Amino acid sequence: MRGDRAAVRPALPLLLWLPLLWPRAGALRPGELFPHGPARGDRLLRDGDDESSGAVELARPLRFYGARVRRLYVGTNGIISTQDFPRETQYVDDGFPTDFPAIAPFLADVDTSQGRGRVLFREDTSPEVLALAARYVRTGFPRAAHFAPTHAFLATWAQVGAYEEAARGAPPSGERNTFQAVLASDESDTYALFLYPAGGLQFFGTRPKESYNVQLELPARVGFCHGEATGLKGEAPYFSLTSTEQSVKNLYQHSNLGVPGVWAFHIGSTSPLDNVRPAAAGGGLSAAQTPAPPGQPFSHVAALEGDDAEDDLDYYDGNEEEVEYPPGDPEEAAKGHSSVDVPLHVEADPGPLGGGGSPLDSDLASPLPHPTPSGGPFYSATESATLDPQTEERRPVGETDASGAKGPTESSEQLETGGLAPPGTEGHPPAPPREGPAPHPETRSLQPQPAAGTPPSGLDVPPHRPVLDHHPPLGHGRQVVGVEDDIGSNTEVFTYNAAGKETCEHNHGRCSRHAFCTDYATGFCCHCQSRFYGNGQQCLPEGAPHRVNGKVSGHLRVGPTPVHFTDVDLHAYIVSNDGRAYMAISHIPQPAAHALLPLTPIGGLFGWLFALEKPGWTNGFSLTGAAFTHDMEVTFHPGGERLLVTQTAEGLDPENYLSIRTHIRGQAPSIPANLTVHVAPYKELYHYADSAVTSASSRDYALAAGAVNQTRSYRVLQNITFQACRHAPRPRAAPAVQQLSVDRVFAWYAEDEGVLRFAMTSLIGPAGGDSEPTPVNPCYDGSHACAMTARCRPGAGVDYSCECAPGYQGDGRSCADVNECATGFHRCGPNAMCVNLPGSYRCECRPGYEFADDGHTCRDVDECSQDPCHPAASCHNTPGSFSCRCRPGYHGDGLRCAPEPTPRPRTVCERWRETLLELYGGAPGDDQYVPQCDEWGHFTPLQCHGRSDFCWCVDRDGREVPGTRSQPGTTPACVPTVAPPTVQPTPRPDVTPPPVGTYLLYAQGQQIGHLPLNGTRLQKDAARTLLSLHGSIVVGIDYDCRERMVYWTDVAGRTISRASLEPGAEPETIISSGLMSPEGLAIDHVRRTMYWTDSGLDKIERARLDGSERKALFHTDLVNPRAIAVDPIRGNLYWTDWNREAPKIETSSLEGENRRILVNKDIGLPNGLTFDAFSKLLCWADAGTKRLECTLPDGAGRRVIQSSLNYPFSLVSYAGHFYHTDWRRDGVISVDRDSGQFTDEYLPEQRSHLYGITAVHPYCPAGRK
Repeated sequence: MRGDRAAVRPALPLLLWLPLLWPRAGALRPGELFPHGPARGDRLLRDGDDESSGAVELARPLRFYGARVRRLYVGTNGIISTQDFPRETQYVDDGFPTDFPAIAPFLADVDTSQGRGRVLFREDTSPEVLALAARYVRTGFPRAAHFAPTHAFLATWAQVGAYEEAARGAPPSGERNTFQAVLASDESDTYALFLYPAGGLQFFGTRPKESYNVQLELPARVGFCHGEATGLKGEAPYFSLTSTEQSVKNLYQHSNLGVPGVWAFHIGSTSPLDNVRPAAAGGGLSAAQTPAPPGQPFSHVAALEGDDAEDDLDYYDGNEEEVEYPPGDPEEAAKGHSSVDVPLHVEADPGPLGGGGSPLDSDLASPLPHPTPSGGPFYSATESATLDPQTEERRPVGETDASGAKGPTESSEQLETGGLAPPGTEGHPPAPPREGPAPHPETRSLQPQPAAGTPPSGLDVPPHRPVLDHHPPLGHGRQVVGVEDDIGSNTEVFTYNAAGKETCEHNHGRCSRHAFCTDYATGFCCHCQSRFYGNGQQCLPEGAPHRVNGKVSGHLRVGPTPVHFTDVDLHAYIVSNDGRAYMAISHIPQPAAHALLPLTPIGGLFGWLFALEKPGWTNGFSLTGAAFTHDMEVTFHPGGERLLVTQTAEGLDPENYLSIRTHIRGQAPSIPANLTVHVAPYKELYHYADSAVTSASSRDYALAAGAVNQTRSYRVLQNITFQACRHAPRPRAAPAVQQLSVDRVFAWYAEDEGVLRFAMTSLIGPAGGDSEPTPVNPCYDGSHACAMTARCRPGAGVDYSCECAPGYQGDGRSCADVNECATGFHRCGPNAMCVNLPGSYRCECRPGYEFADDGHTCRDVDECSQDPCHPAASCHNTPGSFSCRCRPGYHGDGLRCAPEPTPRPRTVCERWRETLLELYGGAPGDDQYVPQCDEWGHFTPLQCHGRSDFCWCVDRDGREVPGTRSQPGTTPACVPTVAPPTVQPTPRPDVTPPPVGTYLLYAQGQQIGHLPLNGTRLQKDAARTLLSLHGSIVVGIDYDCRERMVYWTDVAGRTISRASLEPGAEPETIISSGLMSPEGLAIDHVRRTMYWTDSGLDKIERARLDGSERKALFHTDLVNPRAIAVDPIRGNLYWTDWNREAPKIETSSLEGENRRILVNKDIGLPNGLTFDAFSKLLCWADAGTKRLECTLPDGAGRRVIQSSLNYPFSLVSYAGHFYHTDWRRDGVISVDRDSGQFTDEYLPEQRSHLYGITAVHPYCPAGRK
């Protein structure tokens, strides 16, 4: 590779390095940054936490948006501006847009004090720097082919650290970041380059200084801001490249111009430039989006949101020398990904950058990447197909490999030579689509049979086609329908019906999205497309890793001891391109775990399903798909104990994970805990009938303890039943027997974790297939060097090539995920949202919509059928939403309706006053008497004659009290005739009693704020401090509507307190011991109970509202519990745990019973949680995914309300709106529940982080069951 050649020639002039940067897919190396250092004329920024360079006067101006800039400022915190920076607390923890112009390659709380790196900057006009900048710009912007910069500004953050609060006994972190920003300009146009070398980003965000002991980390911001942004939606344009920690991690792995770690942007011009424009040569991610108009944010985040690395597999640890495990650390796995995340098309460069006849001239003309469409053709039912005259294989017109929408991907060798390899080269033609039978839900288990035979007559057994290397032969007049390629899966299981002669015309949607449909004489069948395999109903990409999730239950006797367990977790990970399979069963009781150690066939099922295939032989998934039943009978010797195991596949979930349920029953011999189990490599024969596969074998295993070894054995009978498609003709040479060779078998029990693990490597091929000549092609023994997400393609002898699996791209030795959502290669309908997944994507309906039968388009949900409105209101359904209106005689917002108040009758005082005013013509004279009435219509005790000083006292009926008439200049002392109000103490000076009505209370450090609501609008002018609590840090807050008391948690004082909202009330501490970091708080006003989370003790507790009867509900399986919510009507408790390795939302009864996980997929940092008693929705705000989502109490009906949050902390719902505190904006933001739109925002004058938030109602919400 040329990149390697450059590494050993450090003395080459910079100009000669230029061609060495592009012809490889490897990430940018630190030595390939623009040259920097004092020797290059760089100035050094002062060491410190919040330093600024002061104005750097430019010799020549550059353009930023439309402005002409003559000076720049460089800041410690990974930012450049055209004006001096405010204090870092005013911007470093906030999101985009900033209130000042910003160029941010890595905006975070960076600290260079005490030798923690340095920041360098300079203006440069050297030819080599300008030539390198021009090369990058021309690569990313084809229209800038003649861009020749006259000057550049470079800023380099070298080995800088993150700000850290000093902690006693804790050494400072050694994590350091290196990154660079280059601004190149020709005075009419300015381009920015952000460079992130491999290994240069070791931290991805920083912790706010005001987070105290609340554990939060804000991801770094990368992008550009015009400045002067105001309000919630801001009228100044900005461009944001990152929003999550994962998007920051991916900065050095992706690119928008074809060189991982390098990003290019057009940031200024003399021509109109509405917003920053990203480079397009990286492959359509940028080109697929239109820059936002002025005032609208433009987000390029989708290019970075995918996780290139394998997910964390903490149950796959162990001895790396014995077993090759999948990477357990996403970052480590990511280091192996080096290609860009979009396809590249290679064209020759128009010419070298310089003349001369040196041997490197050919390198100077090396190709540069340019964008190309990456979508494959879509074949409709009317398009024809050609047949190869020799093989009769289907060939779509104009295409030799119908690989679907992923399109061709060039290898690194093609990039080296500057040309595209023609289809079908490298010694082997493209493989045609595979074929496989479809599953059926009504399949019944067959009795285990030692050899193939005729199944029982009660089963409808279709013809069998185990050889999947070719398409089924097509007769004249048969129709082939190509289903548009779309990453995802169709898990619906159906029955092929020959009675009505179903055809592809009306049923091709019942095939997998990666399958084509073929009509036969008696019906239709589904067959997986090229580069996919399965039974046609479910198809998986060849070469990609696969995952299995499931549950295991057992009722067995281990020796004399009965053992029972229910629905413990099973996870499996399969590296399909070399046959490795790993399985883990967690929380299994110790006696059962030790007894099951020899039972490798439990995990061996996945070895057979996804075994590495020898040429012409097929693994199990190609036959069964994702719907089958595996029955296994195990007889142990010498004791004769017998176990029955049933494993039922239940389809593919939306992320293409196979779901499987396992049930174990019977008896197994006991194995002492001090013994280890060794299982030698083995081979077993599988016998194939039309809809059943059987196997019978014996296994030996050794029990070892020191020098003592025992050998035992068991016999296993296996039977796998599935439903094949009976309409396709039976192939002529279908093998009846295949041999599964299993090597590197490991079984062990991690007692400290309670996890039973199996690992093995499997190869499927012919019976007795060990006599094949050597050497063996690396594709068949797993010794190849292809990426884990690539397919190994064997060539002649030991030659092979690597091809990235569908949904990935690269050279096969390094593959990166393709973001189908950003590139537009998806089938999500107009009311659906596309969510990118590793190697795939899925569609989600927008709020108010649900999936139609095709799984792609979304139709309106009639919310009115669910009675969401108040009983005294009428419901009106609208597309994607609904509205509620109170009926005549009631008033309210429709969700809450109250009877119109009945006017009280007028009193004697009011009638008399009205009569006299009418008599006086509405304007009495100064000497004319008019009765004075109070607000309730009673006579006021003091009555006066007009405006004169002649006054007297009256009783409650308005009669004068004798002897009380005054003289001018004096006023009689009249006694009230109605009972006076109760005398109360004067309110504390730091407490302002709130008025009656609905309002929000929010926690802001040492105070609790009061924000009134006018309907659902925020009355910002009326906001004020309700309670000052000096020395406290209030985090969780909730309200007891029955006694009108506010409760809060204090992480500084480690207490829980409360205060009445009545005037003069004093705060009262009710829990003052046994707390470390109390955060979330929830009040059950019905049962008079409070619940709270403690992220320091990893506990969830409850107590009465006075602090008595305290009880810990949960203290296990908690890592970072935060938000908590209660549903007093149905008696449910909900809480979030933002454990970064396995975030989740759980639920239980209010007594702590029936604990279960409600949500654990597609969540990141679930900070806020609320339960709306009126809509019956559980909703959460996620600072990791940036989403506000809702689900029903049972976890069903999950939908996204808003997907562009900043950094939410706490959440509350009221009257069809959500209100959440946000750490980026340091304010309260409201979101409409129906439309998902931001509707309002309140930013307190004192800028600091807001924590908990709750709504105060004038009454207790009743909710609905």
